[in-house]
Amino acid sequence: MEINTDANRIEEILTRGVEEIIDKGHLKKELLSGRKLRIKHGVDPTGPKIHIGRATQLWKLKAFQDLGHQIVLIIGDFTAQIGDASDKQEMRRSLSAEEIKENMKDYLPQIYKILDAKKTEVHYNSEWLDKLSAKDLLSLSANFTAQQMIQRRNFKERWDGGTPIGLYELNYPLFQGYDSVAVKADLEIGGFDQLFNLKAGRDIQRAFKQEPQDIMTLKMLFGLDGRKMSTSWGNIIAIVDNPKDMYGKLMSMKDELIIDYFELCAEISLPEIEKIKEQLKDKKVNPRDIKARLAFEIVKMYHGEKEAREAGEEFSKIFTEKQIPSDIPNCKLKTSSYKLLDLLVETKIASSKAEARRLIEQGGVKIDGQIQNDWQEIVETPARGRSSSGRKEGMILQSGKRKFVKLV
Repeated sequence: MEINTDANRIEEILTRGVEEIIDKGHLKKELLSGRKLRIKHGVDPTGPKIHIGRATQLWKLKAFQDLGHQIVLIIGDFTAQIGDASDKQEMRRSLSAEEIKENMKDYLPQIYKILDAKKTEVHYNSEWLDKLSAKDLLSLSANFTAQQMIQRRNFKERWDGGTPIGLYELNYPLFQGYDSVAVKADLEIGGFDQLFNLKAGRDIQRAFKQEPQDIMTLKMLFGLDGRKMSTSWGNIIAIVDNPKDMYGKLMSMKDELIIDYFELCAEISLPEIEKIKEQLKDKKVNPRDIKARLAFEIVKMYHGEKEAREAGEEFSKIFTEKQIPSDIPNCKLKTSSYKLLDLLVETKIASSKAEARRLIEQGGVKIDGQIQNDWQEIVETPARGRSSSGRKEGMILQSGKRKFVKLV
């Protein structure tokens, strides 16, 4: 494939969603030269799902892939055992080989929702890191000082606060840096919080007499509630979420995040995004309408236009017209009555009794449209036909605005 050197396309790739580039002048010159670059990105399978925050880096890789450059994807099956501490305020738990294998099971299919599998070079860094000797590790360590490691912002905060720092955590930048040597990377793309690790790659490449890679870091995409994306906070959107869930989650985001999501997650031109910024300043414009367009565009990218349109129609049906979803899953119950807490757990509306109680106390639980305030209530279920309160087979259990179960 011939390398595309269109200056306008290159300029947008180098600016849109980008936090920092080292060395931008050199990288731009290389891209305009027509030389095919080896562009590296590493992903540690520390969890089974890729969220749209992490996917912003994959979309940037796709932009380079569309220009004709070689994408080199590193699956960190070795480094996942350590875990990148770049954004962590406490010592990470080491993952077992079995956990990593389970997490990796569906990783590439998720990645290939974005990248072209036939044009992507894939490596597992255990290919070379498993072979490093103690002598090799000493040689890598000689390129850095303990002060350099400890002065990293998050490590310094942990040091000053008396929070333990595992010696194994300090080795992570060495291994990520050596990955760049192993694949002869010309450019590495990562999150802005990985800057130290990316720079380590440049230093280690120099030590191995290679030309140092250029570096591109991307802006952080915050979670739906404005905090850092975290599965434990429930503020992420996984790229494998079904269209209706993805659409609903996007509609729940804070208004101040709309522009960031357009820039980092949607295939909308920058001039069009500028128009959207102006629309948001107009008090006559409801941000909800703009958010609906954003949700449509993002769902379309992962699931197609038809599914995105149907997700929007379903959302409008539930939230605007106050109707129930058209495809509520059935849950066949085992006994004739349940404590409300147990019912929420049994139907998987809640993952625990503690979560179930919290949902009830927040007023988020309904049965057939009626709010349930008493977490100690005994619910007569359809397993006994019709209850004294008139409940019968097909009653609807609801939590919040997106979780519905039909009890049968």
